[in-house]
Amino acid sequence: MPKSPLTTLFLDVGGVLLTNGWDRHARGRAAERFGLDPVQLDERHHLNFDTYEVGKQTLDEYMRRVIFYEPRDFSVDEFRQFMFDQSQRLPHMIELVTALKHRHRLKIAVVSNEGRELTLHRVEKFELGQFVDFFIFSCFVHLRKPDPDIFRLALDVAQVSPQEVAFLDDRDMFASIACGLGIHGIHHKSVEASQKTLAKLGLELDDAGPVAAPL
Repeated sequence: MPKSPLTTLFLDVGGVLLTNGWDRHARGRAAERFGLDPVQLDERHHLNFDTYEVGKQTLDEYMRRVIFYEPRDFSVDEFRQFMFDQSQRLPHMIELVTALKHRHRLKIAVVSNEGRELTLHRVEKFELGQFVDFFIFSCFVHLRKPDPDIFRLALDVAQVSPQEVAFLDDRDMFASIACGLGIHGIHHKSVEASQKTLAKLGLELDDAGPVAAPL
């Protein structure tokens, strides 16, 4: 097979490499664990979380506005740790990306909407810096998807053309926005499906089967 024209892989984190950091399922578990009103929790969350993700609010400020606006029988530290504990590694995706990076000498970049404290926890705990070359997190660059400028920034940092890049995101809309810029946007649904799509773009592995275990 001829060499792939792709030199770079852009990745979302939540829903691709790891579970979502603080989605409605995690908030539902928090409401149950801490005896919170789920409707009030969701309403206050949606009023604040975009500001947190874009780096203009700290996690303590977010918790103060969403959770600790009234006295609670649990501590800020206890709730913060619960939030951190919701992050889990998704099966086989890190192994797949690492294998593709080594096989095709790819640049790997994260392009993700994440708040700073959750970002730093997730990068450290799951050792994302071991295979990611640079991070374009919304909290670092003060841009967030669906703003196409976050992709333009990632292209500038990577110093590549859109045609050299494939982008995996579990949200179809964000993949479509990347496609509109000339990037090969891929709606990530499963490790097997994404591996097959990347192989069609020339990013195949020596083993044609899906990555089913750590390499």
